[in-house]
Amino acid sequence: MARVRKQDGLGFAFRFAAFVLHPTMRLITKRDWRGADNLDVDSGIVVAANHISWFDPIVISHVLWDYDRPPRFLAKDTLFRAPVVGWIIRNAGQIPVVRGTKDAAVAVQAAVDAARAGECVLVYPEGTITKDPDLWPMAAKTGAARIALTAGVPVIPMAHFGAQKVMGPYRKEFKAFPRKTMHVIVGPPVELDDLFRNGEVDNDTLHEATDRIMAAITDLLRQIRKEES
Repeated sequence: MARVRKQDGLGFAFRFAAFVLHPTMRLITKRDWRGADNLDVDSGIVVAANHISWFDPIVISHVLWDYDRPPRFLAKDTLFRAPVVGWIIRNAGQIPVVRGTKDAAVAVQAAVDAARAGECVLVYPEGTITKDPDLWPMAAKTGAARIALTAGVPVIPMAHFGAQKVMGPYRKEFKAFPRKTMHVIVGPPVELDDLFRNGEVDNDTLHEATDRIMAAITDLLRQIRKEES
């Protein structure tokens, strides 16, 4: 099925969030975006990104919205109970994840259904903000690979750096000014075609796919930071 675009029926909450956040991001951040044309895929996609700050979902959403890929996030269920923000993400059709319960499988299936329907599903393979002191990616879980391989859609790797200067990892702060540059690189689809085996996704396949996804994200981050992890 063809991709979902901004003009499609996204609902009031999604458009309200974009209406508020888009001009705000243009005001308080500068942009160094590269490779975003890789998002121009005429199908659903899974975007897999590194996670360094509570601010980076807004950075990533800014990129995806500008390139006509309105995102569906997999997010911790606790966010859905937060005042105001919780109402917005619930009504914007984002996908809650309750870790360690059968509801986690429900979230994966919802993401698979969204990807098959042509949507852009955003996944943080690490599952949480990195705890690496130098903000390099940690070991990843297999959710992004499982969603993409089950849905039969490409994984687009994304790396970003700069959000941590607005909100440090695990810090309740907001340093909007002076304006910070959000560095983002979007890579080409991760090569996973050889891993499709008669529609079956076993553990070895998931781990191999996850390793490839994280290698692609880390390589993009090295390009941004111009240093080795």
